Amino acid sequence: MKVVIIEDEKAAIRNLRALLDEQNTEMDILVELDSVTDAIEWFRTHPMPELVFMDIHLADGSSFEIFEYVPITCPIIFTTAYNEYALKAFKVNSIDYLLKPIDSKDITKALRKLEHFTSLQETIPPDYSNLVRALRLKESYKTHFLVPIKGDKLYPLPVEDIYYFHIEDGNVKAVTHTSRSFVLPNHLDELTELLDPHNFFRVNRQYLIARKSVQDIDLWFNSRLSVNLKVPVKEKIVVSKARVTEFKNWFTGE
Repeated sequence: MKVVIIEDEKAAIRNLRALLDEQNTEMDILVELDSVTDAIEWFRTHPMPELVFMDIHLADGSSFEIFEYVPITCPIIFTTAYNEYALKAFKVNSIDYLLKPIDSKDITKALRKLEHFTSLQETIPPDYSNLVRALRLKESYKTHFLVPIKGDKLYPLPVEDIYYFHIEDGNVKAVTHTSRSFVLPNHLDELTELLDPHNFFRVNRQYLIARKSVQDIDLWFNSRLSVNLKVPVKEKIVVSKARVTEFKNWFTGE
């Protein structure tokens, strides 16, 4: 079986090669590609392989960009660090994925699914349109805010640094893990749409919090919860009774 590996982490490539060597299936790894640009160029100038292992985040962008420039008609097994919830859309295309770190059981399961995929689809090219749409949605979440500071400067505020958003004195403020505060022009409703719902939760009208900011949770009266963050907050952050179950499911990843 002729195989292409598209992956930008050398350690991940070594691990994948070692795991493939453990399988009884004979695999001829044609090339290792570490960028969108190199992948596009390779597929334009070489015959289609029988299988591709493809990481989602590459050195120069997201791998879904490859599909915009070249048709890939062979099965693809995606390797990724994305959580389960973001990958459910991939299954509609009968495409398997391996969630890093990958082990031998993952490879065995994926190759069995590949056999089934091939038997069902050998005369029909796979349709990756749903995958591309799903990845575009994932990529559309905010990663930075450009915040005005000192009058004539814009500060690139990474979303990963933000522990919570809240309303104070009529303004929406973002507070970082170092307790630094920034005024944003967005409404909380708008921020709820712009941010990855896996990482942020609107606990009430005043607060939108990051999962990683939660230190612990107190049981509050009237079946509510009080959330304590890892940074100081001027008031209690109370989850309403109506949202307690939803909050618990979000926090535990259900």
